[in-house]
Amino acid sequence: MAGPTDETPERVLLGVSVCIFRADEVLLIERGKAPGIGRWAPVGGGIEAGESAEEAALREVAEEVAVAIRLIGRVGTREIRPEPPPADGPRRIVLEVFAADWVAGEPAAGSDAAAARFVSLDRLAEVPLMAGVEPWIRAARRLFDGVER
Repeated sequence: MAGPTDETPERVLLGVSVCIFRADEVLLIERGKAPGIGRWAPVGGGIEAGESAEEAALREVAEEVAVAIRLIGRVGTREIRPEPPPADGPRRIVLEVFAADWVAGEPAAGSDAAAARFVSLDRLAEVPLMAGVEPWIRAARRLFDGVER
């Protein structure tokens, strides 16, 4: 007997999330598009056809916050299942998470970011983060600090 998942192919978005550090701060954007409108998260977005995850990370940072960065490394793969599932969007989002070092520039919200700013790591609890983001920021910081290289 066929179930709903047998009849409808799962829509998956492949993307990136970039945790950019400057001293003891991380760069966050306020999401201007679903999922998570009004919530704060690292810079991120979809991987375009023919693009590597690293290329997508650099492009998304340029489009969303216009700062110069140096990628440090890949932290891992994060999977998100939006609840409730969007009618016309992806049912599953798979993100390659990166740690990066801020090189130059002040963040300016662009693309689908409503706002952008550096937030002190010891003040993350005061920011309305997207669900599940903080552990990835902490893991990226450990990689950035050389703990998990």
